[in-house]
Amino acid sequence: MVEQIQKTAAYGPQPISERVLDVMAQVPRHELVPREARAAAYLDTPLPIGDGQTISQPYIVALMTELADVQPNEKVLEVGTGSGYQAAVLSGLAANVYTIEIVERLGRTAAAALARLGYRNVEVKIGDGYKGWREHAPFDAIVVTAAPKEIPAALVEQLAPGGKLVAPVGGSSFEQQLTVLEKDREGKISKREVLPVRFVPLVRGH
Repeated sequence: MVEQIQKTAAYGPQPISERVLDVMAQVPRHELVPREARAAAYLDTPLPIGDGQTISQPYIVALMTELADVQPNEKVLEVGTGSGYQAAVLSGLAANVYTIEIVERLGRTAAAALARLGYRNVEVKIGDGYKGWREHAPFDAIVVTAAPKEIPAALVEQLAPGGKLVAPVGGSSFEQQLTVLEKDREGKISKREVLPVRFVPLVRGH
């Protein structure tokens, strides 16, 4: 899988660091996908995880992790827990990972799997990711794993000065751009688009 990521990254917007690749090599992806998808767990391809949701291909997970630039002493928010795979990768790079999932079945399944696999620095919440997780803000990095039409204002507010937010942004799967939002030390916001992507929409709570 790591070799496939490296080959894909050679044609991508930036290389993937050894630090990120080393962490991904240690995460048992087959334990974080449905049983019927395990044979394909280490292929560089997205996989269905039920409830109309998917787990991203490993290269996209690696790229989003690289763009977030997570450091060992930092606190990270993930919006869209899904199967728990991105959270597991982030847990090997950060001090603490807080992850939110709106689909209760997925959130509870991911929380159980992450606990069983020993990811003690990950906390899972069932809730609306558009609202972020104010109790634990500010976050040094935020990774959004489903696509909002626009980056939610609450997430921008909860991003720490000097932090980075990585999200697929766009109204349809044919318009999405993987976007990096940065907040400088004075709180000024800048954004850049990295590459076209296709993600499921970010579901909003009622």
